[in-house]
Amino acid sequence: MTRYPRDRFDDVADGPRVGAHRGAQRRGRGWIAFAWAALATGVLVGLGVLVLALLNHSYSFPGSDSPAASSSASASASSSAAPSSSASSSASAPASQAPAAGTPADQGSTSVVVLNGTTTTGLAAKGSAALTSAGWKVRSTGDAGTTGTTTTIVYYQQASQEAVARGIAKSLGTTAVQQSAAFPNADVSVVLGADYAG
Repeated sequence: MTRYPRDRFDDVADGPRVGAHRGAQRRGRGWIAFAWAALATGVLVGLGVLVLALLNHSYSFPGSDSPAASSSASASASSSAAPSSSASSSASAPASQAPAAGTPADQGSTSVVVLNGTTTTGLAAKGSAALTSAGWKVRSTGDAGTTGTTTTIVYYQQASQEAVARGIAKSLGTTAVQQSAAFPNADVSVVLGADYAG
């Protein structure tokens, strides 16, 4: 057996412990960390999608704008009832006068979108076909953010588009129009309700 010369390590007594000692790792700790990371990632992705949807106005809360839309529709329907009686009296005016505002010729570059606000399948396509046959240019159709709309309303973005919105509403057999920035993807947006027969 080999003998080594005595050195400073031979003088170590039972003093304080020096150095770090690691115990054996418990099994499954890696899976716990992975599960927490996956959960945090899912929550962050979900929050990001919701925030982007709200910023793009592509999601609306079901109970938030339905009552306001129906009350504004009834208000605009009552306010437009009086002008319609005066319009019928002016229908006997001479044909040499300029055509009334709100005809398909007034559309110009105004973009029109038809949205289905009910659970009835194909209602937006019916509304689009009715507008197209009346001479309006419909850019696209789709589903609205809610499916419980009771009254058909024509929304327009700028005051200069009100005449076009009223003409579109007349072509659909309704009088409810409202200025709103809730539909930024089009100048005029038609939300068909349960009252639209097609």
